[in-house]
Parts: sequence; structure tokens; C-alpha cells
Amino acid sequence: MPPRSNPTLRQRRLGTELRRIREHAGFGGSQLGRSVGMSPAQVTQMESGRIGISVERLHTIAAACNCANRPLIDALAAIVTERGKGWWEEYSEVLTSDYLEVAEIEGHAEKLSMCTTTYIPGPLQTASYASAVFKRIFPPLPRKDVDIRTAFRIQRQQVIRSGRTPFRAFIHEAALRMQFGGPMVLVDQLDALLEDSQQPGISVRVVPFAVDTFPGAGENLTFAEGPVAELDTIQLDVSQGALFFDSPADLAKYRAIFARLDTTALPEDGSRNFIRSIKKELEDTYA
Repeated sequence: MPPRSNPTLRQRRLGTELRRIREHAGFGGSQLGRSVGMSPAQVTQMESGRIGISVERLHTIAAACNCANRPLIDALAAIVTERGKGWWEEYSEVLTSDYLEVAEIEGHAEKLSMCTTTYIPGPLQTASYASAVFKRIFPPLPRKDVDIRTAFRIQRQQVIRSGRTPFRAFIHEAALRMQFGGPMVLVDQLDALLEDSQQPGISVRVVPFAVDTFPGAGENLTFAEGPVAELDTIQLDVSQGALFFDSPADLAKYRAIFARLDTTALPEDGSRNFIRSIKKELEDTYA
């Protein structure tokens, strides 16, 4: 089978973890290849996600590298045996890989945590609010592209609305006040946010301006937990698209950021009251 031209995020992550297992054992690519019957080129392609491996070979590599982390190997074996395509691949001809990969990590996450400073988290946006966010992009997008991105964002929400994936949202007050599409669009969005905050598996926590320190200020980020801690992933929004981080150092940093958010954000009931106060302020001002 020829090498994959465009390996998915999950396929690349499998390769990354195999490389880390090899490096932890102190092996070079050639040394590992000799131990498991692969050429150096095959090892390189495997670690870049361009070729797949069998579960049997995965266990051979783990044994050769003296990797005794059975939960990690079992989690990697689950990736090896994945079949079928995710719903997001239906959009592969009309959206960039950034959009597809965000949906991919959300679709496979055991738990999702988000922190936003400029807008309501995507999985909690109304269609009108999401459309207004995309209309703000510069240079302006054609209407068709705005509609496609909005539909994609709404479909992403099924991950948490199904109740399958627990979801935590830490939302800065700035994001609650930022207007996309005008005050009435925001009022409807805040109303929907209040309703979502009371759904099973969804936690909404507000970080007010009054909080002295806000860890991760200026960043809109997602922490996607995998079946084992080694397979956690950080996704960071930037103006050029999405960035993904999975090094142990980066994961430790953002775990600490979310731990601080958990201690500084308002509790759930207090957050709902805070959101209601902003909603009422908007209604009184613009009604």
C-alpha cells in the first residue's frame, strides 16, 4: 500500500507516540528498524503517520523498546484498529484541514475543556452568533463560505449535546460582552448559553473582569482529554487557523492553566447569575 498523502491528525499522533516510545528507549530509527524488521525509511514514514501498522507490530515495537505502559499501548492499538470516516470528512472538499482536525480531536475526546476570551465557545454558539463571527473575518468571506462554516460549527455541537462527552467552558467576561451581529444576537446567545449551562454534562463558568489574574489571557484554547493522559491534546486558536500541542511539557502547562481557572472562575450558579445580569443590561439598554 502506498504511503498516505494526507494522514489525519490521529494517524500523525499515533506516529508521534511511537517516536516518543522509541526515543525513550534511546533507540535511533535504524536501530529500531533492525529490531522489528523495518527499514529506516519505513520507521520514518510510520512516525510521520504516512504508513499504518498492525496491532501485532505495535506490540512488537513496544516490546523492543521495553515500553511497559500497557494503558498507552492499548489506547494506541485502538487508534490502529479504527475503521470508517468521521462525519467531518464530508467537508474535506470545502473546508481547510484546521476545521476538520478541530472536529476530529473533539470527536475522539473523552472530555473537553475550553477557555475563551473573545467569543462564546464554538460548541455553545447559536447559528446566528456563529454566522456573525464568520462574517467578521477579514477579508470578508463569500456568503456560501459563511453558511458552510456555520453549518459545520453547529454540527460539531452534537459531540456535547449528545451527552457523550463531558464539557467544561471557562468564559471570560469580555467574551460575554463582545457583540457579534448586534446586541439582540448577543441576547439570544446568552439566553441559549443559560439553557445549555443547565444541561447534564455541560459546565459553564465565568471569569469576571474583577479577577486579578486570568491564566491564559488572550488565548482561546481547547483541552481534549484522551483515554490516557499521554494522548491529551491542546488546540489553540490563532488568526491563521488552529495550532495543536501534545508534548508532555505543553500538556503540563495547560493542565496547570485549567487548574487555576477552576479556582478563579465563578461557580456554576454564580456564573448563571452573572450571565443573566449582562443579558438584562443589554435588554434594558437596547430594547
